[in-house]
Formats: sequence, C-alpha cells, structure tokens
Amino acid sequence: MGIMGLEEWVLSIMEKLGYLGIAFLMFLDNIFPPIPSEIIMPSAGYTASKGDLSLIGVIIAGSAGSLIAAMILYWIGRKIPEQRLFSFIEHYGKFLRIKVTDLEKALGWFNQHGHKIVFFGRMIPAVRSLISIPAGMSKMPFGKFMIYSTFGTVIWTTFLAFLGYHFSENQALMSLIMQRVSYIILAIVILYIIWKMAKKFGQKT
Repeated sequence: MGIMGLEEWVLSIMEKLGYLGIAFLMFLDNIFPPIPSEIIMPSAGYTASKGDLSLIGVIIAGSAGSLIAAMILYWIGRKIPEQRLFSFIEHYGKFLRIKVTDLEKALGWFNQHGHKIVFFGRMIPAVRSLISIPAGMSKMPFGKFMIYSTFGTVIWTTFLAFLGYHFSENQALMSLIMQRVSYIILAIVILYIIWKMAKKFGQKT
C-alpha cells in the first residue's frame, strides 16, 4: 500500500469510526510501526478543518490511543520474563516489524541514557514503538513512565494535528515543516546524550 493509498485508508477509517477510529489508528501506530502517526494525525487534523470533528477531540483521541498502546507495551516488558520476550520477538517479531537486535539496542539505549528518553522517544518515528517495552523491562516506575509518555505524546499529536488542520492543502509545506521539526527533535536528543556523556566523564576525572 503506497502513501496515498494509506492516507485514503486512514481517512476512510476516520469517516466511519470518528474519534474511536483515530484512537484505534494511533494505537496501531505504537504496536505496528508501518502505520505512522505522521500520516494519521495530520489526516485527523484535516478532517477537523472540514468541520467533521473538533480539533481538541482529535488530539484527545489520538493521545489516548497512543497512551493505551504504550501502557500495554510497558506491562508486557515488565511482566514477561526477558528470555521469553526475546524468544517471542525472534519468532513473531517479523509480523510487527521488530527484530531482537532492535529491542536489544533500545534496551541498551534506555539503560544508558535514562528515563527522559521516554519523553523524546514519543516524538521520534519507530522509536516510540520500541521505547515502552525497555521501560517496563528496566522496572521504570509506572507513574514516571506515564508522565513522560503523556507529555511527549500530547505535544507530538497536537503538533501533527495542527499541521493537518492548517496546512493540509499544502502537502509540500507540511512535509517540510514536519521534516525540520524531526531534525530539531533528533538534534535535541543527540545534544542531551552528549551532555550526559560529558557530565559522566567529568565526574570520573
């Protein structure tokens, strides 16, 4: 399914199910990365701009679907023994587009750079679908996980919904803005990691 076909499918789900459809699609975004929020939420914002749905309702529905998926993935990581989880990913991860190496990298990244990665990870494509399980595996406090996840999720869904609401008629400009913002978020994450490493190195010396 191409990008245009995916957008049409997303819009058809929203037309049939409304807010529930948006929540369902954002739930899938976290569980099944090939359905990205970068298509879902701008499409939802566009639907709101036509008056079919309210913008605030779109944001709440998108955030709720994303957070429900994050909670489920967190508790999977927390409750299922690590060896069994890796075995499951090895056998069935191909259906979710997740490899064992992806999970290992995410877990190592999480343990190395701390809980704040959850906040930034909610705004980075592909990372958001991987970060919740390592958070559970590392026994990150659930309340803290939800606070970071909620802030990151609401900021990102609001931004994407506003893009679709105001710039849906200009796809080129919308793509450019989204690309620039993604670069800025990645730059912030990289700078944060560098700062943490420099701080750690300074303490050793």
